[in-house]
Amino acid sequence: MQPRYIAIKSLILDAIEAGHMKPGDQVPSENQLAQEHGVSRMTARRALSDMVDEGILMRSQGLGTFVSDHRPMSSMLEIKSIRDEIEQRGHRYSNRIVLLETRSADHSIAAHLAVNEGDDVFHSVIVHSENGLPVQYEDRWVNPAWAPDYLRSDFHAQTANYYLNLVAPLTMADHSVEAVLAAADIAHELHIQPTEPCLKVSRRTYSSIHSPLVTASGHTPGKSAEKRRKQGVVSHAVLYHPGSRYRLGGHLDFQTKTTITPEK
Repeated sequence: MQPRYIAIKSLILDAIEAGHMKPGDQVPSENQLAQEHGVSRMTARRALSDMVDEGILMRSQGLGTFVSDHRPMSSMLEIKSIRDEIEQRGHRYSNRIVLLETRSADHSIAAHLAVNEGDDVFHSVIVHSENGLPVQYEDRWVNPAWAPDYLRSDFHAQTANYYLNLVAPLTMADHSVEAVLAAADIAHELHIQPTEPCLKVSRRTYSSIHSPLVTASGHTPGKSAEKRRKQGVVSHAVLYHPGSRYRLGGHLDFQTKTTITPEK
């Protein structure tokens, strides 16, 4: 039996998806949900808070909680597995593996992965769907030095992002977001028209390991010796999202006290 707060979330989601509740409509308050479903206010609050965090609902101080923009929202401030995002919304995740291959890095890919041109690199193309509808086309290049078994991973059981974070924990990333028209093959995989705009997220992720220093004589010091940090590029991914089905956003809290140094 599922927890009561999840049951409440599912009922609200069903009402939104059926069109009974539209963006901007106010949802029942914590007290109303608690009375209607015979649960505590804490349980009702958790259901609403989860849906606010997931971007499905939005809170307005002193006014209440309302249905947000109907499109799912992905965070710009943290890197999550697309599967986790979808399942946290109470929806069904699935994917289709379009391509898994080893390729020689051309000049562009070599630059992105910080490898030599001509080196073997891994390449995957996977389409991720939410309730059977494609929401992300993932075109990813991976440095085999960081994930030698990448192509043998079961990507139906775990996403590429989840797997890479297991074998090469993320320490740093840089990304950019732009609006584009997808190429015909990508539009076909996303079940959209080539004229429909997409959100294109280009992301490069890094990891690091600590390796022992080697002395001038070629000896490796003992366990207590200082170690150096080795950092490198793990993967470069380009993610395409249909603009009509996806949003990017985040929450910034400026209440934390910061020190500002005045200009001189």
